[in-house]
Amino acid sequence: MEVAIAGAGIGGLTLTAALRRRRIRVRVFERAASIEPVGAGITVQANAMNALATLGLDAPVAAEGVELGAIAILDTRGRALGPSVDVGALRDELGAPTIAIHRARLHRVLLEACGGDVELGATVVGYEPRGERVLVRTTSGDLEADLLVGADGLHSAVRGQMIGDGEPIYAGYTSWRGIAKLESGARATETWGRGARFGIVPIGRGETYWFAVATVAAGGTDEDVVADLTARYGAWHAPIADVIAATPRDKILRTDIRDRKTIETWHAGRAVLLGDAAHPMTPNYGQGGCQAIEDAIVLDRLLADHPIEDALAKYEAARVARANAIVIGARRLGRIAAWKSAPACALRDLLLRATPRRTVLRSMRKVLTFPRA
Repeated sequence: MEVAIAGAGIGGLTLTAALRRRRIRVRVFERAASIEPVGAGITVQANAMNALATLGLDAPVAAEGVELGAIAILDTRGRALGPSVDVGALRDELGAPTIAIHRARLHRVLLEACGGDVELGATVVGYEPRGERVLVRTTSGDLEADLLVGADGLHSAVRGQMIGDGEPIYAGYTSWRGIAKLESGARATETWGRGARFGIVPIGRGETYWFAVATVAAGGTDEDVVADLTARYGAWHAPIADVIAATPRDKILRTDIRDRKTIETWHAGRAVLLGDAAHPMTPNYGQGGCQAIEDAIVLDRLLADHPIEDALAKYEAARVARANAIVIGARRLGRIAAWKSAPACALRDLLLRATPRRTVLRSMRKVLTFPRA
């Protein structure tokens, strides 16, 4: 089998590592001209850690990050909004920890598992069915393969040709992300205000990943990003102001949050979608990369056991409902968190405080359990 993969992100590299373990010939095309240590932080949650364990990559990922002990939602004065969840206590039940890690370190682990063999500066721009083969068109030339995997993200060219659903949809809020050079304990927190949030996640090695979210118009810019963030969040509880101040301003990333309407069909002929190309989601569950990892492990397993056409159909049957449910859940949570009016936020906070711990845990277990069947 010969497989072409568009995109060397988390999903594309996980699939590459899995296929190459089975000595499948894989060519990976990445539009970036070089692999740089970019990005901020990410949580590799228990479902994704269990998926990575099938490749023996759970331990290397854990070694590069830090295990989260608890996750809490707070108000702007630092008081709990609802029950704190001890994800460390869920480790034995779920079979894996939740690891917070610098995205660049996770990427390096996956790249090393692939042997580092990625064709840089080459973008997949389209494809042409050729019966039991597919002609893959790239900026560095055309090639034929048995399978094309579109793991090329939110603006996927493979999805654009297959589905043709236009541009991604703005979720109504923008985000800032950064890595602060300070320690922040083992607890992850997310603070909710009116039309604004601020998250703090320890990632080890004396670093803290943070993100800020605000309900603003798309396409905004910052004259002085540190001053602007301090004005917006600096009066919130400690250590938010310190986290902002401890981040190099040129390393702070601003991104408008976007997703797409869910789709039920992820493949056509010998082309198939994976990760954000198949199910782009807002980051409110922290599951974007995790679901891409699940996709890759399930697709590899099915390709090992079935002819390609059957494997792609079974991949859709196994993955579409679960991934789309998480897309929809993350979208709904983001809308609630983005409320700006005082009465709506007061009601939201009251409901959060009244939510029983068992309800929160039941919802989390559903997301954090990797379906092994």
